[in-house]
Amino acid sequence: MIEVNAPHDSSDNRHPEHAPADHPRVSQRKVGVVLANLGTPDATDYWSMRRYLNEFLSDKRVVDYPDWKWQPLLQLIILTKRPFSSGQAYRGIWNTEKNESPLLTITRDQTHKIADGLEALYGDQVVVDFSMRYGNPSTDSVLRRMQARGCDRILFFPLYPQYASPTTATANDQAFRTLMKLKWQPAFRTVPAYFEEPAYLDALSASVKEAYAVAETPPEVLVASYHGVPKRYLLEGDPYHCQCQKTTRLLKERLGWDDEAIVTAFQSKFGPEEWVGPATVEHVAELARRGHKHIAVVSPAFSADCVETLEEIEEEIKQSFLAAGGERFTYIPCLNDRDDHIAALLAVISRELSGWC
Repeated sequence: MIEVNAPHDSSDNRHPEHAPADHPRVSQRKVGVVLANLGTPDATDYWSMRRYLNEFLSDKRVVDYPDWKWQPLLQLIILTKRPFSSGQAYRGIWNTEKNESPLLTITRDQTHKIADGLEALYGDQVVVDFSMRYGNPSTDSVLRRMQARGCDRILFFPLYPQYASPTTATANDQAFRTLMKLKWQPAFRTVPAYFEEPAYLDALSASVKEAYAVAETPPEVLVASYHGVPKRYLLEGDPYHCQCQKTTRLLKERLGWDDEAIVTAFQSKFGPEEWVGPATVEHVAELARRGHKHIAVVSPAFSADCVETLEEIEEEIKQSFLAAGGERFTYIPCLNDRDDHIAALLAVISRELSGWC
């Protein structure tokens, strides 16, 4: 198995053919694959959370207000209070055994499995690693490590099924910032949105079927809950909202369900702007008031469970449904490192590596 986040091993270095005897040894040429996810704090204490939130909320792709308006509010008010509440949320889901967030654990597990799959296909020609847009391992450190290991071609894969400016675009932005600083840039490709990938839809529908099969009573409605964005982003050309709606439709068709059996909603609203809707936390309460006693929630926009699923959905959104009269709430985990999900990601990677391997 290819070691993930491994330091450069100088034993891979070779003396270039036909070079003078005193020429430095260089790394064997390889292709790199970097899996990129959103990010994670290093710990749940105040200062770790503040560093993470500051990096996240200072990103212009996430909050695009002018600095003169946003930074005083962020630094003097939001980052004074929010690290406490966010730290508490992370502590409730923290992987205490490994002392890290579930997102970090799951992304590493995904990377190991994908490394095994690519090694079976291409031998030691491909190096696989993962990075985080915010926090560690940083995008910059991973790309530089890739180059040190001889990767003169790199495939950068943001693990977001649907494209969005605050996710896919900012991950790519960060990678490009590193490329701008390198004297010798590797050839570079980014992976596009993959929500229409048949194998991804197969894995998503299989996870729903499995959850319904083991439920004591089948849920009456499935809520496909996506991370929200300001409505303005949609009007300015971001395709995320449309791709989310299409994902729900394609999932419904895969399942062979009627329109009423599945609905689309959006969670994690932040700030005063109008966001795309309906809001998941409000919509599940409305479903309960309409008489639905058992619902299920799935998160097709997340490739790995994280604070938005394990804490927000499993606690806040669940409580909203139960408080409004609902009785049973089923959360269907993200695809994480399921074998069918890994197979879907491998199919995307293999296609995007065309001509390189």
